[in-house]
Amino acid sequence: MKNQLEERLDKILQGTPPQGSSLDQAMDDLVRDPEFDDCFASQARLGANYRPKATSFRLWAPLANDVSLLIYQDLYSNRQSQYPMQRQERGVFSLDLPGDWHNTAYLYKVSFPNGKTNFTRDPYALGATQNSQRSVVVDLSRTNPTNWDQDRAPALKNLSQAVIYEASVRDLTSADNSGVNPKWRGKFLGLSQKDTKTPQGQSTGLDYLKDLGISHVQLLPMADFKTVIEGIEDSDNYNWGYDPADYNVPEGSYATDSADPICRIREMKTMVQSLHQAGIRVIMDVVYNHVYDYINHPLELTVPNYYFRRDPDGTISNGTGVGNDTASERRMMREYIVRSVCYWAKEYHIDGFRFDLMGIHDVKTMNQVRQALDAIDPSILILGEGWNLGTYLPDEDKACLVNAYKTPRIAYFDDHFRDSVKGSDQGEGMDTGYASGKFSVERTLLASFLGGERLNKLAINVKSPLQLVKYVAAHDNWTLWDKLAISHSFESQAKRQKRQLLANSLVLLSQGIPFLHAGQEFFRTKQGVRNSYRHGDRINQIDWSLRDKHQNAVDYLRDLIAFRQAHPVFHLFDFESIDQAVEVLKADFQIIALLYHEEDANYLLVFNGQTNTIRFTLPEGDWQVLAENYHFLSADEEKFLLSNEHPLVVEELSLSILKQQGTEKS
Repeated sequence: MKNQLEERLDKILQGTPPQGSSLDQAMDDLVRDPEFDDCFASQARLGANYRPKATSFRLWAPLANDVSLLIYQDLYSNRQSQYPMQRQERGVFSLDLPGDWHNTAYLYKVSFPNGKTNFTRDPYALGATQNSQRSVVVDLSRTNPTNWDQDRAPALKNLSQAVIYEASVRDLTSADNSGVNPKWRGKFLGLSQKDTKTPQGQSTGLDYLKDLGISHVQLLPMADFKTVIEGIEDSDNYNWGYDPADYNVPEGSYATDSADPICRIREMKTMVQSLHQAGIRVIMDVVYNHVYDYINHPLELTVPNYYFRRDPDGTISNGTGVGNDTASERRMMREYIVRSVCYWAKEYHIDGFRFDLMGIHDVKTMNQVRQALDAIDPSILILGEGWNLGTYLPDEDKACLVNAYKTPRIAYFDDHFRDSVKGSDQGEGMDTGYASGKFSVERTLLASFLGGERLNKLAINVKSPLQLVKYVAAHDNWTLWDKLAISHSFESQAKRQKRQLLANSLVLLSQGIPFLHAGQEFFRTKQGVRNSYRHGDRINQIDWSLRDKHQNAVDYLRDLIAFRQAHPVFHLFDFESIDQAVEVLKADFQIIALLYHEEDANYLLVFNGQTNTIRFTLPEGDWQVLAENYHFLSADEEKFLLSNEHPLVVEELSLSILKQQGTEKS
């Protein structure tokens, strides 16, 4: 016996809306009914599911009268065959089409009782033609590079050892001085290429990432997006990619042949495989919070007014600021996100997901994503932007930083840390932080640097240090170098470089998950461009000559990463352990001194944010200087100090790291 909603739908499909209501209004009222999901949400395996002798096509379109499958004679021909699909339970339309349909283009024709007919790609498509014109059936077993079945994520003892390096596939590999094969520049294969060199013979690209010692590379969006015209190789035909088109298809402009639907899949897998072989895990930047054009997106064209969040008056919600917010609280949108993330993890061996504008999503969805990924591999990392955005969702349900305790194994970018180190990016860039000379910010910085109860005054409620991503720069806003050039234009480049090295040191020695923006280690500039999302290669590409010019800074960052990884006291699991292991010796007058206790050694960090050399009285005992003035001492440079004989001299805007062997905390 049909329930009330099913009876309402039957009348709508027959073209008889309730008295006084149009078909458009009746369809909208039905899809927004609180009971709609209970009645129509489906667990069916949607999309084009390939088998050698037949492909199963499944589309969820509960408001549709009819759905037909359009099969194209070839990828770019207009000649097509049309096959009617059968309506099944909960609004799923189904067709099993005999034959081998690998690499075949298709669309759906979806007709509604209000007289509208939409021609749409498959929202669950795994392949696409150039520029997202049609969906493509894919036999995934034919897309794998050699030995793909043997590919494994590099070993990672625990997430506390994660060090993230954010980059773009294109930015890392597009410059003439990258040493990358010209045919592979800006492509997945460019980041797969080994033995690339700068003009002076230093490593670039894949080898450079390996040399740095990072654990994860976080790559800007690699799923298909709308704002680069595929097939046109032009340095100004550029975009970061936060404009989703097909959520389960790699971006075609990163492939050597965007017109071949299989090429992009195989080459993305090849890149992941190469990074894994280099000991680097891969984090994928995912943008499930909005789409480029919701009116013409397959999600809207198949189930109008369902997948996108609306205010009570029916206005489309716009917390993202780009014209639409996805409605993750709706069961099929939640299921869509969970399935999509799991698909990337299983099929492409992705090791982590960075959720763009994660605060648009609800806590329940994010916890289901975490649970589903745990079933695949608990070491898969989830992190996201935890801003409380103005979307139509109760504040207590948003996956934002103030609710972090509700998502205990998901990490959030720590904006408090960022701002206390370098200053806010709001306004004209003149705000400063500890590394850029601000006074009386030491205690605020330490709250984020160490965490624990200190976070209470920042209104941050997290379960562990691993829920906080420590960073000072990312792809958006100014590079750190450009920010310092604005706030400290009166200073010499040498002094600004010391400020940047101080900021980098704070990132890598903080408790939590350190995060570096590509080129941050060698003073990358975007020529002062604040938001370079479409400014082309000239602004965005990595200038590898800076890597040659600032080799000492690169060496320091590499050694600092190795130092952090070698000593667990700098990447602890819980706040209780941090409180037991770390003493704050001084935190005022732009000086921060911290004493760390390990089982067989003590470590002393002294940060000097002053523009003067300081002398610091050492704790009792003998101390070995491990690093000073952004240089780790070699065996030939060994230096020891006695606390009762020598004060520690710390140069302006620098850091000293010392070790005391065999002294336990009293």
